Amino acid sequence: MARRRNQARSAAHLARAVRGASAPGSPSLGQRLAALPRMIRAVRAGEYTGMSNTRLLTLLLGLGYVISPVDVVPEGLLLVVGLVDDAVVLSWLAVALVQETEQFIAWEQGVRGGVGQPIPGEVVPD
Repeated sequence: MARRRNQARSAAHLARAVRGASAPGSPSLGQRLAALPRMIRAVRAGEYTGMSNTRLLTLLLGLGYVISPVDVVPEGLLLVVGLVDDAVVLSWLAVALVQETEQFIAWEQGVRGGVGQPIPGEVVPD
């Protein structure tokens, strides 16, 4: 019963991430993937304060959990149950990355010549 609930919740989270990532006017998958290294550098350098180092570490740990070869053993022994935990983590990771990259790209556009805040050192007319 709980397993089915987790599967349904996981599928709903993943569907929400796909809808959010493909909404009109939102960044494309390519833009999001290209923004990831910039986002990591900006968070680590303290330039982008929209994400904490702890949140960044949590996302990286989630990615590591999903791709880790150590996790293959439980999947081989527990079959479906072993895959459910990966599906839950993967869906959470997808939703989190869609949200974080969207916020970062919007911040980047506002700071680096888009609408919004001036670039530090830029002369702003009165």
